[in-house]
Amino acid sequence: MKPLIDDIKKKKHGFKHIVETGDKILAEQSQNHFELATSFLMDDAYQVRMLATYLLGQLSTDNSKALKLLETKVADDKDWRVQEMLAKAFDHYCKTIGYEESLPTIKKWLTDRNPNVKRAVIEGLRIWTSRPYFKDNPTTAIQLISEHKSDESEYLRKSVGNALRDIAKKYPDKVLNEISTWDLTDKKTAFTYKLARGK
Repeated sequence: MKPLIDDIKKKKHGFKHIVETGDKILAEQSQNHFELATSFLMDDAYQVRMLATYLLGQLSTDNSKALKLLETKVADDKDWRVQEMLAKAFDHYCKTIGYEESLPTIKKWLTDRNPNVKRAVIEGLRIWTSRPYFKDNPTTAIQLISEHKSDESEYLRKSVGNALRDIAKKYPDKVLNEISTWDLTDKKTAFTYKLARGK
């Protein structure tokens, strides 16, 4: 195990090596993967915490404790790379469970106080309308995302604006119908609007 961990600590960029290491660990049936992932969350190296996040994402579909750790402990991590992995982990959960079947969890996470939890949903499901269910229900996607247009977190609002701009490439009228109702005297909303319009 130590050589695998030492190896990922040497690499500063990307996700591929994290995923490959995670898959090797998951293939080893003698390990308690949940306990291992939990221990990795305590590591000083962000790469190891990214690995923990990947493992928890893989386990989350069958382990509610893993999903809860993603929503709480992982979402509190200060490193942006761990937050990117959290978004990927959440999308894996939704893809495996089914996007429509995941709607209650999607909505729950989108009401969380922590902007990182909300961002994991909005960023993880991009491009929303290329995902099953949302492909047939683009207005639902637009509405779920747009609820966070004036969030206090600029980090989250960037995701909101970018996600809407993605959708606008295929459904420009639907996105325009939504953002044309926004109160642009609110600076936070205006910030998101500018990103959504791509101007």
